[in-house]
Amino acid sequence: MALTLATGALTAPAAAATTGVTLSVDVSAARHVISPDIYGLNGADPAFAAEIGMPVARWGGNASTRYNFKNHTYNTGSDWYFENIVAGPDNTVESFVRTNRDRGTKQIVTVPMSGWVAKDSPDAHPFACGFPATRFPTQDGFDQWDPNCGNGKLNGANLTGAVPTDTSIAVDASFDGEMVSHLVSQFGPAARGGVSIYELDNEPVLWNATHRDVHPDAVSYDELGGKSTATAAAVRAADPSAAVLGPSGWGYCEWVASGLDGCAPGADAAAHGGLNFSQWYLKNMRDFSAAHGGKRFLNYFDQHYYPQIGGGTDPDAAALRLRSTRSLWDPTYVEESWIGPSGVNAPPLQFIRTMKSWVAQYYPGTKIAITEYNWGALDNINGALAQSDVLGIFGREGLDLATMWGEPQPTQPGAYAFRMYRNYDGAGSRFGDVSVSAVSSDQGQLAVYGAQRLCDNAVTVMVVNKTGSDQASPLSVAGFNGTGTAQRFTYSPADLNAIVHGQDLPVRRGRIDATFPANSVTLLVLPARRR
Repeated sequence: MALTLATGALTAPAAAATTGVTLSVDVSAARHVISPDIYGLNGADPAFAAEIGMPVARWGGNASTRYNFKNHTYNTGSDWYFENIVAGPDNTVESFVRTNRDRGTKQIVTVPMSGWVAKDSPDAHPFACGFPATRFPTQDGFDQWDPNCGNGKLNGANLTGAVPTDTSIAVDASFDGEMVSHLVSQFGPAARGGVSIYELDNEPVLWNATHRDVHPDAVSYDELGGKSTATAAAVRAADPSAAVLGPSGWGYCEWVASGLDGCAPGADAAAHGGLNFSQWYLKNMRDFSAAHGGKRFLNYFDQHYYPQIGGGTDPDAAALRLRSTRSLWDPTYVEESWIGPSGVNAPPLQFIRTMKSWVAQYYPGTKIAITEYNWGALDNINGALAQSDVLGIFGREGLDLATMWGEPQPTQPGAYAFRMYRNYDGAGSRFGDVSVSAVSSDQGQLAVYGAQRLCDNAVTVMVVNKTGSDQASPLSVAGFNGTGTAQRFTYSPADLNAIVHGQDLPVRRGRIDATFPANSVTLLVLPARRR
């Protein structure tokens, strides 16, 4: 879908605007490169992917845990009655790589690590499945289109005694080496345009839930550690130029604890030096590297992050969604969910900063990734505000890679959050490449992010008005020799189908006086003065 660009001034009566929040940008301070890979998606409408120049895409999710590249078959697990499905020609891993390679998008491919992949199966009903009625005649539910396939539950409890060979064949790390070698034979190595990154399975601590028909036992430190090093070694042997990413945990509990320990370090952690699951994982990968001549076997430390806020857009849910982005960075933000005082009583997450601190201590040089996240309400301006805030945080905090799960449709407000950073004018113009200091006197009301573009040295300032009122707020800009005007692009409830190009704003003595509409995202572009 092509971006619809409207023109015209965005003004509001001065009396209607709230004042008080001040914004400041210092182009010479806090400079660091913004990774373009933070603007990735797990999948996207082809036209939208092209429009935003989608930098990275991921082949992952629960189905990838048992994907068999030799027969193009996967198992749906608990997502849909544990059924073996033969992927159509447009849904194979080869199709994914080819499509994204041709559009210039970096690929992440998940390799299976649970010990099982789907065996040869019919490509139409009746499917092979993990809890067949022929073996488990009484279950809580059966597939309405395939009544032999059940959900593996009885009276709400998980059934036991499934036979893995009903659906799957046993494999080890050598299978992953074959998979990588196959993709290298098809597309070349990473260094010559092949698959760039391989992910060590998906949410492994949930295997005993999502794939409990073949992996009913809880995952321990030793199981994940042993399988991760063996699989990483097989991947790197097959393509030494490819990067490795893991462990891709599902959320807070897997962030800190093994499946055996539950949701806090316990006996399994005590047996591994008292380190939490992530800390030990990083140390284990570092130790494996040291034992193999210093060769790196983990390039990205990856975790998934879903704020525990649901999809509602009522006033309370909308306000919580906008506050909850603070959990990515703010050391003072106390989680307002079961993760916080009312539940497991975790300390402030400051998710990205904590990941970086663990890397610095246990495996320096490892990059940071979040390959699944979603703040929800992408069909609403509230979701667009949250997503705009999240992308700003990713850049400011130095995240290396991110791919949203459950991408927005091109016409939804959430898609415009990506456009504001990747194609705000319909001509491919983007937010800056180098993050610079940007400070708001109240980030909860007006969140601000600053950057400088390398191609033309323009300064870009993203302002997210999280309030329900217009905000008249001065912006000071230091360390920059601009032209004296700032271009203005705004996405707001006034037109949810367009980014509006407003009138230029004067820059006087390093100050811009602007009014930011209620519930809006505004990008100010300050062109550099030509010498």
